[in-house]
Amino acid sequence: MDLLNTLVDKGLRRELPTREEALAVLATPDDQLLDVVAAAGKVRRQWFGRRVKLNYLVNLKSGLCPEDCSYCSQRLGSKAEILKYTWLKPEEASKAAAAGVAGGAKRVCLVASGRGPTDRDVDRVSKTIEAIKEENEGIEVCACLGLLSEGQADRLRTAGADAYNHNLNTSEGTYGEITTTHTYADRVDTVHQAQAAGLSACSGLIAGMGESDADLVDVVFSLRELDPDSVPVNFLIPFEGTPLAKEWNLTPQRCLRILAMVRFVCPDVEVRLAGGREVHLRSMQPLALNLVNSIFLGDYLTSEGQAGQADLDMIADAGFEVEGAGTTTLPRHRADALAGCGSHAGGGCATESEGCGSHEGGCGPCGEAPSVEAETVAAAAEASEPQVPGARTDLVAVRRRGAGTDLAPNA
Repeated sequence: MDLLNTLVDKGLRRELPTREEALAVLATPDDQLLDVVAAAGKVRRQWFGRRVKLNYLVNLKSGLCPEDCSYCSQRLGSKAEILKYTWLKPEEASKAAAAGVAGGAKRVCLVASGRGPTDRDVDRVSKTIEAIKEENEGIEVCACLGLLSEGQADRLRTAGADAYNHNLNTSEGTYGEITTTHTYADRVDTVHQAQAAGLSACSGLIAGMGESDADLVDVVFSLRELDPDSVPVNFLIPFEGTPLAKEWNLTPQRCLRILAMVRFVCPDVEVRLAGGREVHLRSMQPLALNLVNSIFLGDYLTSEGQAGQADLDMIADAGFEVEGAGTTTLPRHRADALAGCGSHAGGGCATESEGCGSHEGGCGPCGEAPSVEAETVAAAAEASEPQVPGARTDLVAVRRRGAGTDLAPNA
């Protein structure tokens, strides 16, 4: 196809596709899907070879968030029966992180629910970062704490943080339909603060919230302009008890087209397959490795993921290899630019629809008691059936082990 040849050529040159070309990828029929994957795979291999970076999430503080993000199981108005606990102690978080490192994770993503950290919270997280780095030489640490205030990014970097995650989640035009307690501009500002402090910026999106193809292209083009080192792609996990509980809008084929579009628009960034992959890609997950170069190992923030060993087996069986600690993730031009900022590492960060970048949808601030509009959306959702025939609602499982529990993690 002329379109795919054009997109490959542009990706190898780091040239931005047109909006029309990006939209065309999302509109590709299923019988041409393997052609799309193969084309985007050429771009992925050009910049990242056959390497897959492993990341591991530690949920430092779970639930009871004062923001109203409709996708999030941790919003204060959420009726999802998730784990709820206050801040883990540094030694507890370090122990949780060690499980992921033992499983092969190169980066630990420290996530806390809430609008944003207080200065005391930054002190807590700084001690946690120091504890993790003391126990695990060479490990990268990414923080995902919500909206940052002036000077907080510098303090995290001084403590040893390598990256900061804050997702845009959806397009600017539709942002107010998903969240009302903060703005799209607030999120952009936090990413800029992280970049200014020399942290590797990580910012991504959530697909499957009822958005249009144009919305998806808008947010990915905005991410290209924002220029993070890492772009986590989350697929909505429709948790019961949240306003988007019945938003089953994804098929494995659509997920692959979305990942391919992201790769074409952001060819040389760390594209991370994040929350919701098990629920929506299912048996097609290995095919997605041809498009992404990074995944999360094991469980997410509030949902259970695939077993860590199954992730490792999937990577090996698909002909890929786990990226070692001694390998720089980013292409040389990005790693050199990041080193010029004085950052601690040459990689991008995470998200769960979760990843250092999400809670079943995206990291950053999440929820307050639902507004009247949110209650209306939830009521309408309860009356509807999943939109995608054959949606595997049984695959949505609440995390009951790992951080915040006495049970061993799924790493």
